[in-house]
Amino acid sequence: MSFRDIELKPEYRSRLDNVIKDFYNPALKQAIIYKRAVGFFSSSALLSLTIGICGLIENGGTIQMIASPRLSPEDVEAINDGIRRRDEVIKEALLRELQEPKGKFEEARLNLLSNLIAAGRLEIKIAFLEDDNTVGMFHEKLGLMYDSDENIIAFSGSMNESANAFTQNYEAIDVFASWTQDADRVLAKQSAFNAMWGDYEPSIKVMDFPDIKEEILHRYKIDDRIDTRLDEGSINVEFTPIEEPVVSVGPMVPSYVHMRSYQLEAIEEWAKRGYVGIFDMATGTGKTYTALAAAARLFSDKSQNLAVIIICPYQHLVEQWKEDIVAFGMKPIVCYSASSQRNWRDRLKTAVTSFSLGVQKHFCMVSTNATFSIDYVQDLMLKLNGNVVLIVDEAHNFGAENLSKTLLSHIPYRLALSATIDRHGDPEGTQKLYNYFGKKCIEYTLKDAIDNDMLTPYYYHPVSVSLNEEELGEYLELTSKIRKNIHADKNGKVKVSEYAKMLLIKRARIVAGAAGKIETLMQLIKDYRDDNQILVYCGATTMHDVDYQEGKPPIDEARQIDIVAKMLGNDLGMRVTKFTSEESAEERERIKADFAEGTHLQALVAIRCLDEGVNIPSIRTAFIMASSTNPKEYVQRRGRVLRKYPGKHHALIFDFITLPIPLANVGDYNSDVIESVKSLARREIIRMKDFAAIAENPFDSDSLIAEIQRSYDIEVDSIMEEEEEYV
Repeated sequence: MSFRDIELKPEYRSRLDNVIKDFYNPALKQAIIYKRAVGFFSSSALLSLTIGICGLIENGGTIQMIASPRLSPEDVEAINDGIRRRDEVIKEALLRELQEPKGKFEEARLNLLSNLIAAGRLEIKIAFLEDDNTVGMFHEKLGLMYDSDENIIAFSGSMNESANAFTQNYEAIDVFASWTQDADRVLAKQSAFNAMWGDYEPSIKVMDFPDIKEEILHRYKIDDRIDTRLDEGSINVEFTPIEEPVVSVGPMVPSYVHMRSYQLEAIEEWAKRGYVGIFDMATGTGKTYTALAAAARLFSDKSQNLAVIIICPYQHLVEQWKEDIVAFGMKPIVCYSASSQRNWRDRLKTAVTSFSLGVQKHFCMVSTNATFSIDYVQDLMLKLNGNVVLIVDEAHNFGAENLSKTLLSHIPYRLALSATIDRHGDPEGTQKLYNYFGKKCIEYTLKDAIDNDMLTPYYYHPVSVSLNEEELGEYLELTSKIRKNIHADKNGKVKVSEYAKMLLIKRARIVAGAAGKIETLMQLIKDYRDDNQILVYCGATTMHDVDYQEGKPPIDEARQIDIVAKMLGNDLGMRVTKFTSEESAEERERIKADFAEGTHLQALVAIRCLDEGVNIPSIRTAFIMASSTNPKEYVQRRGRVLRKYPGKHHALIFDFITLPIPLANVGDYNSDVIESVKSLARREIIRMKDFAAIAENPFDSDSLIAEIQRSYDIEVDSIMEEEEEYV
């Protein structure tokens, strides 16, 4: 027999299925390798690992286990403050969890595991999140089984291997098989586990602790027998349910999370302002944790009576938020079209009704912008009464006309998160945000983050590129049409027609897709063809969230990314892959793991990922061909390149500065043409000054800036003015 002879369900739920009998036992009886990543390390976790493995043992199989230490607040404080070595603290935390066996059953099971360790058939590694000296909790729940015919079963979900999970909690696992249409999912999970086991998963440290293995043998080894006759059915009555932490009925800060002083000050200021305000924090400085800790503070202040509504732009960001929400003690209703919670509409309706009637004191929902905007959700939000907090990630999006209408006035507590709350060229939309969310409770800039070792220092290299004659001609023609379709009202306020907006987007694409960028990239990247962790960020035009559809990049963008990928892969022989919204979430994670490891993949050629909130902290060198003059975009892009990563001491940023006319040829054009293109040159200078100001090489850009000012006759004072013009 093989795995293909087992009747597998796509999902198992602990209260509806006998997970041990229906899934674990039949699968592991055919297995020769079992790989498992669970939550906490403990004697209970070790005992749970014995479920169903008798068949695996008889097959001569092996087991690989990854678990996390259960650190106390004192442990975390000792590590963060440098009082004691991290490895020493973790070792002691692991030893604390090795409890004495309760009865003969546990004694026999632990003896079995001890002998598997001694025989080299069970390997245990310990994982923890690592950001310099700060240690966080690893809480992966992933399993893989392999049979002798090279079939693979992968499973993941909310369930740990513990008595609570199997019999008492209402939890579930999703199951995928390599011989079905889920083959890509299995491959992604296999890559994820291997990345962790090999210790090249970003931000996670995975280590052997030989002393712990020796302690297990010393404490639990009775004899040398590997006994496969143990009664698997007694698992439900013999296990003591101590593995799972107690689940909170509302938001609470986990013991392993160490809030920094600026985060605590932001929360305190938000509370002083009636729990209404804006957290203006640079990418990578802990906006999510600060927001969830703020919700926990409000929950406590309101006698543990609070509904938490969290909104973010994209589906993958919802999933990122979901993990942190769960860690902070909440079980969110996940609301978007492709949500794994298929009945989220009914669940949300029940939660809103129960909370508004006072039957339920807490619930949490997390949603995309698009789903939050639909009539069904908006109607439910209007019915929601009482203590409600609305937390909006990347809140600058809600200054747009359509999304601003979804900000309901009856919600009393509000928190906006954004590194760029002011909307470029949209003072009305910006004012809407301040009117609704109030004032800033904190401004934590990129410079603050770099100075305080939250982000990586960087070297900035602007690279001048110009439009060719054909591109310049089209740029000037569009500029002329734009001027004719933009008018000022009697108060002097600029009015931009929908036609003019379309022309502006088309003109921006000319700049983003300038042909000269390809040749310039070719010359630059030759010096880095043997390096790893390189990002080439291709041109993306101005993106309106309400119109954006994932998986459908405009043809201009698709063409540029294909040309760059072909050039790097074929002409330079580099190991590259594309990274776009067309890849599945699982495929993205596999690519990120391979990119961080560096052996199989040197470079990513990407569009939009830095604007969508995708975290790729291992990026060391970035070629940013997407020349944006919108601060929201270029501030976010820079911040994501600067995320901390082990061994990453600084980042290199090559910024493609797109000028309408080559500097050497500006004198060949009349003053009318120069005036038509001067605003683009001015905005490029603004970005260069911004990037250079906090770089490690702040003066290396001065000569190019001075040359552009001189050639285009741009006065210094005009550069410092607020740039709001469209033309």
